[in-house]
Amino acid sequence: MMPSLFLSHGAPYLAIQDNEYTRRLQEIGKQLGRPRAIVIFSAHYETDVLHYTCPADEHGTIYDFYGFPEQLYTIKYPAKSSPETAELLAGLLKEAGIPAVVDRERGLDHGSWVLLAHMFPQADIPVVSLSINRSLSPEQQYQIGKAVERLRQEDILVIASGGTSHNLRMIEWNATKPADWTVAFDDWLLARLDAWDTAALFAYRTQAPYADRAVPVHGNEHFVPLFIAMGAGDEAKQTTLLHRSYDVGTLSLIALQFA
Repeated sequence: MMPSLFLSHGAPYLAIQDNEYTRRLQEIGKQLGRPRAIVIFSAHYETDVLHYTCPADEHGTIYDFYGFPEQLYTIKYPAKSSPETAELLAGLLKEAGIPAVVDRERGLDHGSWVLLAHMFPQADIPVVSLSINRSLSPEQQYQIGKAVERLRQEDILVIASGGTSHNLRMIEWNATKPADWTVAFDDWLLARLDAWDTAALFAYRTQAPYADRAVPVHGNEHFVPLFIAMGAGDEAKQTTLLHRSYDVGTLSLIALQFA
């Protein structure tokens, strides 16, 4: 049975970096083997009603960033579509009463392909990308994940891509270690995840230390995928920390498995 993963995608240049996190992503991909398909929720794909991709053939590569090294704009991740997975996904969402719309044009944004390029570099596993809605409550995000949990029984890997501490306004470009408040927030988060304390996690805004710094009130789109990944692991309620490091002082690079 495939796990559900929450993966930080960091900054776009992660795609061309060789560091402890990118090497860990590569290891995770090898350990997972070859899933039948990948379903990935991305913080960079935002819609009011949930959307899922199903292009006619393969996904295009979206460069939804600017000012980065030219090399990044030459990367292609031409993952194939998966009509079978899209149909199965649509059925599960409908069963759960969650409206969803198919998008036959959208490609993969960097929240998806930056991670997948390390984990499955051959781009030979079919992908369905899904949007998120940052305005939904943590409980509602969790229910979306719970609705798609059964995909894992079909050898389909569920990934939610975002970041825990992700405040671009507080980046420390020359930092050699993470900011204390970033570490404190993640320490609290990981302890609550280990206990599967959904009551505290859903109330993170008032309970977690430095929550307003780690997850800006109007910039929570990178955090809410965590609840989707949790929901997709609801049956076992078990959290495994696969990796933890930091970039530019305040960006968490955390990988979690729910299984």
